[in-house]
Amino acid sequence: MNHLLSWIIWLPVLGGMGLMALPEGRAKAARAAALALALAEMALCLLLLARFDGSLAGAQFSEYLPWVPAWGLGYRLGVDGISVFLVALNGLLGLAALLAAWKRPDHWRAMAMLILAAEGAAQGAFLARDVVLFYLFFEASLIPIYLLIGVWGGEKRVAATTRFLLYTLFGSLLMLAAILVMYFQVRTLTGKTSFDMADWQGLTLPLGYQAWLFGAFFLAFAIKAGLFPLHSWLPEAYRQAPVAGVILLAGSLAKMGSYGMLRFCLPFFPLAAHAAQPLVAGLALASLLYGAGMALVQPDFKGLLSYASVSHMGLCVLGLFSLDLAGWQGGLLTMVNHGVSIAALFFVAGLLWERLGTDELSRHGGAYARMPALGLLLLPAAFSFMGVPGTNGFVNEFLSLWGAFQYRVLAGALGALGLILGAAYMLGLVKKVMLGPSGEAMRGPVPDLDGRERLVLGALVLVIFVAGIFPNLLLSRMGPSLSQSLQSLTAPVAVAMK
Repeated sequence: MNHLLSWIIWLPVLGGMGLMALPEGRAKAARAAALALALAEMALCLLLLARFDGSLAGAQFSEYLPWVPAWGLGYRLGVDGISVFLVALNGLLGLAALLAAWKRPDHWRAMAMLILAAEGAAQGAFLARDVVLFYLFFEASLIPIYLLIGVWGGEKRVAATTRFLLYTLFGSLLMLAAILVMYFQVRTLTGKTSFDMADWQGLTLPLGYQAWLFGAFFLAFAIKAGLFPLHSWLPEAYRQAPVAGVILLAGSLAKMGSYGMLRFCLPFFPLAAHAAQPLVAGLALASLLYGAGMALVQPDFKGLLSYASVSHMGLCVLGLFSLDLAGWQGGLLTMVNHGVSIAALFFVAGLLWERLGTDELSRHGGAYARMPALGLLLLPAAFSFMGVPGTNGFVNEFLSLWGAFQYRVLAGALGALGLILGAAYMLGLVKKVMLGPSGEAMRGPVPDLDGRERLVLGALVLVIFVAGIFPNLLLSRMGPSLSQSLQSLTAPVAVAMK
């Protein structure tokens, strides 16, 4: 198929806008059309995976259309081993989010449109090969999530959306300033007017310039990822978001932060990345341990998952800033695997809220006796978070820790402590929800999963096991692109040390 990447980006965006043209009374038609769009998007992502050549390191399926040639702006798209599985993840979670919102009675067409728009914007960020194009998609993804939380969120949604918007806009403005400075540096050093990522990579800049530019990009991406201490917008936003919104926000959009570190901060500013390695690794460990410690004491399901996400993003960044190939593989796998597992767990949290009207763990006790299907599908997602062998979480935790130990033994040991705490809070979650005495909310009739809910959770659990048992399906396709990017990071440092 020609222009496959453009189809992946624009099909959900334009199709979602088309939903609003349907008459208000055509609810069934709107649901059928939205489902068809999400399924078509997932099919395109699977087609991309099938046609992707994992032996190549560079961008594939490239598209280019001049936009503002005088300024070097172009509609440049491409996919490599770093982004291909994030695109597939986004397609899967877009479908899961739509099905999670299936029974909402209020303004369903608008909600479906925003879900599809957020999915398309995220695809654009993962596929953009022009820096300004990436920035536009990065920013555009905020709008539908802001509206999803602001319109369909919980009682404190206004405060949550305001904080979310202020934090992310602050980071985005810093990144925009850095993009403009970098553009003029590229023009000065090469004579080109270009925002092409290929022209920016390998550019030789003094350490002082790199430090400021690295800092601006890193802050923007650290806010998006929810890295400690820039995470304070995240717990309340996750708590207040509707299930469909939090599946996209936690499962996919937050990964733009760690993806941006891998795509921009590390290869574009290698000297600054090496100089900042101790600081960033320390922040990653603080995030890992702080998030796990806070998750241990949370009384509510969504609160626990929110801080668990902070912890796991710390693990991801720790792997990336080990500056080791195994750590990079672990960090990239964490983005993909965490996205699947956290989506499954937030989906379960939403199901319990719909049935019980509460998010308090103490009132969920005895759920397995009433909902055995939910319990059986919850366990693999919990095991993935604990890094149990056979699940996808084991591989990324092992590789991330391996990279951390290559950097510093102490970093690896503290990282392992964070994962032990992670197992503790996840076992506590399973015990309180599934195996404890019947809570107050469980004393009435509680229906088990219906067919739609089993389909969503079953698909996510299937991915957890396939990626855990056959990790080389992912690693073999990530390897060449990661190795090439790591070479662009280490070569300038080796030259500077001579």
